[in-house]
Amino acid sequence: MIDQDCAGGAAAPLAGVTVVTLEQAISAPMCTRTLADFGARVIKVENPKGGDFARHYDDVVKGQAAHFVWANRGKESVTLDLKSQSGIDLLHRLLDEADALVSNLTPGSTARLGLSGDELAQRHPHLVAVEIDGYGTGGPLSHKRAYDLLVQAEAGVCAVTGFPGEPAKPGPPVADVSTGLYAALSIMALLYSRDARTATGQKTPTVSVSLFDTAAEVMGYQLNYTRHSGIDQQPLGMSSPAVAPYGSYRTADGQTVVLGTTNDREWQRLAREIVQRPDLADDERFASNSGRVQNRDVLEEAIGAWCGQHDLAEIQKVADDAGIGNARYNLPSEVIAHPQLSERDRWREIETPGGSIQALLPPPIISGFDPPMGAVPGLGEHTDTVLSEIGVDRDELAALREQGAVGRAYER
Repeated sequence: MIDQDCAGGAAAPLAGVTVVTLEQAISAPMCTRTLADFGARVIKVENPKGGDFARHYDDVVKGQAAHFVWANRGKESVTLDLKSQSGIDLLHRLLDEADALVSNLTPGSTARLGLSGDELAQRHPHLVAVEIDGYGTGGPLSHKRAYDLLVQAEAGVCAVTGFPGEPAKPGPPVADVSTGLYAALSIMALLYSRDARTATGQKTPTVSVSLFDTAAEVMGYQLNYTRHSGIDQQPLGMSSPAVAPYGSYRTADGQTVVLGTTNDREWQRLAREIVQRPDLADDERFASNSGRVQNRDVLEEAIGAWCGQHDLAEIQKVADDAGIGNARYNLPSEVIAHPQLSERDRWREIETPGGSIQALLPPPIISGFDPPMGAVPGLGEHTDTVLSEIGVDRDELAALREQGAVGRAYER
């Protein structure tokens, strides 16, 4: 299959790796987009009748869904009807040439398609197969559908977000994205060790990653705290039950500043040099973080009063000079124009079926490597090209279309 090179001709980290994916929504697409960002070729197999349902969440990005264009750049779309034997046969021909298969279909779907771990190991022993599911196998919830919000609620994430009595879902799809990254990491690890397994005749392991297990892992601090204290910590909005002072405060010019301390030395500087309250700095109640957490209301009132008398720019300068962490509370529209992104050249133009758009570079910055930032595919856009590579000629393709095993020809 096709190698993807970075600017200047140097090989991309995953050049020569081909990934086939049966994916919907966010978790698996984020896994495979991450692999594509590192230079893998990603072939996205979609249902001819509409494809990935995330394509249709909204139409705000030049007629396309914001979720979809975010999670699907750099992929090739092939439309196959996997309920037909011909469609399944074509999928296996693709897997013969692939290095990895990623899926996040509804519970039981891969088994019904003959793509269980055991079946794949027999037919494609070289293939790294990763299945993303909701709750893992063998538990009382394993049969349930799982979406990001449902899993975050089940795993306690919503209980530690928002305010007491007013739980909230974190804005970003934390469970989906984290699961996708764990899945991508698993594939990279198994590809790294593939030669050693081949040399010793070992089978390629299959991998499953569940949204619930990932969300529970993200809850690591809270679960440890509650297990050993017996206390369910209450959410504090833009603050932390673990650290004080650490939160948001209104400024004299109507902005919101976020100030944080992580140790006793920082607290002393905040109290003495910023809010100019040596009495608080000397008070034994606030000598340790645990004491400050127990008496946070006193500190919140003092810091809030001081911030309310000063403009944001002044607060941030004083905090920077004192070595105290601080930030400005921004809306998404303000992040789009954020100078930390624009001055570091973090935006790139990518192509979509609706026209070019701006997209952020992936977070890792690797010297000598310029991420491919490939186009967002139209539904079935690459069907003819990809199938021709596995030996499907024009007449066979026409017959497959007539049967409905392959989606109609792509038209821009």
